[in-house]
Amino acid sequence: MSNEVFYLLFLFGFYTFTVVTYFALGYGITWLNERNPERKIQKGRGSDKRRSAEIRQSLKSMFSACLPLTIGLYAQQKGWAPAPWTLTWWNALPLFVLSMILYDAWFYFMHRLLHTKWLYPLHALHHKSVAPTIWSTYSEDVFDNFLLQSFSAVVVFVVPFPPLVLIAHRLFEHFNGMIGHCGFEYFAASTARYPSPLLCTTFHDQHHSGFRYNYANYFSFWDRVLGTLAPNYDQRVKTFEDEAPRITISEGTELAEARERAE
Repeated sequence: MSNEVFYLLFLFGFYTFTVVTYFALGYGITWLNERNPERKIQKGRGSDKRRSAEIRQSLKSMFSACLPLTIGLYAQQKGWAPAPWTLTWWNALPLFVLSMILYDAWFYFMHRLLHTKWLYPLHALHHKSVAPTIWSTYSEDVFDNFLLQSFSAVVVFVVPFPPLVLIAHRLFEHFNGMIGHCGFEYFAASTARYPSPLLCTTFHDQHHSGFRYNYANYFSFWDRVLGTLAPNYDQRVKTFEDEAPRITISEGTELAEARERAE
């Protein structure tokens, strides 16, 4: 089998996996959301009218999300990029974290560019989902999505990440992106607000509702430093954090009640 055929098979296989998990996680979280309406972030605002259009667009855009990773891996294999570092048990986690940090910077500044008048026409489709749902995660122009995800095709020429780190990061980004668009808050905690740089679902939800805030992806660092953090982000997280963490897992049964019985 030639290298070209192998990477074509990888591309379509990874795309298939992305599509299957998009629907599996999508229906799973939708089921959870229906049982926990109090966790909705934008209460009173409908979110499902565009579902069919979002799914159709997502099926196209998910392909452009998988393409940069395939390009990066192919460039490494062909020797066009520096030879990747050897992956070990000792460097796997530090390299994964480094990849996240670099991608977060890439995402922030690329995202800001997509909000300029020159590039916003590419990004406008994604912002039709003012109250995002898990189905709107990939509802964006295919070239818009390619620009945001092209980190994997570019970073290999700067940092020789092992292929498994790049693949693991793309998988993490896939699931993280879906949770970040789900429209319901299950992860509010002190670790998701100042002084912690970590985020929860409210962060990106506020980007959709407020438009000019919260451009980053994993961390609040760039938004805090450059003045683009939503003014009420930390307070909104605190509000969800202070609410009773009642997550209904089945009809008439709640996680909090199960915990009390266990005690």
